[in-house]
Amino acid sequence: MSQGTGPVPTTTTNAGAPVLSDENSLSVGADGPIVVHDNYLIEKMAQFNRERVPERVVHAKGGGAHGTFKVTADVSQYTCADLFQPGRVTPMLARFSSVAGELGSPDTWRDPRGFALKFYTQHGNYDMVGNNTPVFFMRDPMKFQDFIRSQKRDPKTHLRSHNMQWDYWTGSPESAHQVTWLMGDRGIPKTWRNMDGFSSHTYMWINAAGAKVWVKYHFKTMQGIDFLTDAEATELAGSDPDHYLADLHSAIERRDLPQWKMSVQVMPFEDAAGYRFNPFDLTKVWPHSDYPLIEVGQFTLDRNVENYHVFIEQAAFEPSNLVPGVGTSPDKMLLGRMFSYPDAHRYRIGTNYSELPPNQPIVDIHSYAKDGAMRHTPANTGAVYAPNSYGGPSAKEQQLTDPASFSTETAELVHHAYTAHAEDDDFVQAGNLVRNVLDDAARERLVGNIEGHLRDGVEAPIVARAVEYFTAVDKDLGENLRSRMGVGDR
Repeated sequence: MSQGTGPVPTTTTNAGAPVLSDENSLSVGADGPIVVHDNYLIEKMAQFNRERVPERVVHAKGGGAHGTFKVTADVSQYTCADLFQPGRVTPMLARFSSVAGELGSPDTWRDPRGFALKFYTQHGNYDMVGNNTPVFFMRDPMKFQDFIRSQKRDPKTHLRSHNMQWDYWTGSPESAHQVTWLMGDRGIPKTWRNMDGFSSHTYMWINAAGAKVWVKYHFKTMQGIDFLTDAEATELAGSDPDHYLADLHSAIERRDLPQWKMSVQVMPFEDAAGYRFNPFDLTKVWPHSDYPLIEVGQFTLDRNVENYHVFIEQAAFEPSNLVPGVGTSPDKMLLGRMFSYPDAHRYRIGTNYSELPPNQPIVDIHSYAKDGAMRHTPANTGAVYAPNSYGGPSAKEQQLTDPASFSTETAELVHHAYTAHAEDDDFVQAGNLVRNVLDDAARERLVGNIEGHLRDGVEAPIVARAVEYFTAVDKDLGENLRSRMGVGDR
């Protein structure tokens, strides 16, 4: 930390009022007891008691940096995603982590490493939440919670247990591919800079014409793959438990900027159904001989974060942050993570976690989300509901392919109403109720109730729409209401 050269500012409370002392509490005389109405003392103690948020249930220990992603090739034939268009440069944030260890655990325990990237694109934030391995221990999210508990501490001894780990692994044969990766050289990278990253999951890319392909992301370190032996890792766990954190920070400070080359494997959409194994199985890789790597671009980490808690501990990466041109796949683990990640963020850092600095997009937000703890910006929508008549935003389904939609052998995910049937009309049954169930007196009360409601502050254009609405329900009801409200003929 450099020495300041300007005038020293006056300490203030969190509300901005000047503080009289940084060192001495307000007391009854110099030797007397402190007083509970010393507001600054109470503020400092209370803030300190609350300055930690719950650590991540998984990937608790980690670090990261700001960076830039630059497209170096042309993959526009596969995707219309803004950040992957030729020559595009996109700011980003990266976080690397250990899976099982707690926030204070050594960096060099044998463990998969998280490889999470947040791209601040012109169409919103896009998150790629992967690992330093191309596969995982399971293919179904039903098993994830049990897996993580087997990697954590034994509730009886509060010690990590290899017995629990191997009991789970050997009872779950689909874990064999990932366990083989984990027990090999890449189970303990030399540094975060010396490991590759993978989406592991299969995603869908959609081009400007709406054509779809399946893709897997690969991030190849440009520093070269390197690893630690068990003996080296054990020594560092005792002598330098923050080895990875320190290495990344110091490399960027000395401008030895770490870089990764991004490529994708592309599978034609139609290949998936007949491929020799399930291409959406997270325990499998696609052989490069079948689907070779195609260059996309590279990213460089070029700026250390200004404050670790603000920009790394509060960073919320989630596979559900997709952008037009990128979609999901039938990968069951991916679909499970689409819920679990944002739900974990809401628990850990609050309902409005997207307003925290590392999670704010660089584009304007027009969301109907409102209120909740720590909300500090109002919804930029005019009204707080949709649809509305006051210039609020409106979704335009026809302009974009939904990133959550994909075809399967049996159905396609769509944002459509029910399949049409003979009497699928919004007004048929309402009209039958008016004509066939209500008697004359009930119909008269109905129109009177509607009139009274409309006269209580409803604006003229909306009154006119209400008349048309009830005319579609029943012509006589609509005409009666039109006469009562003084609305002109259509």
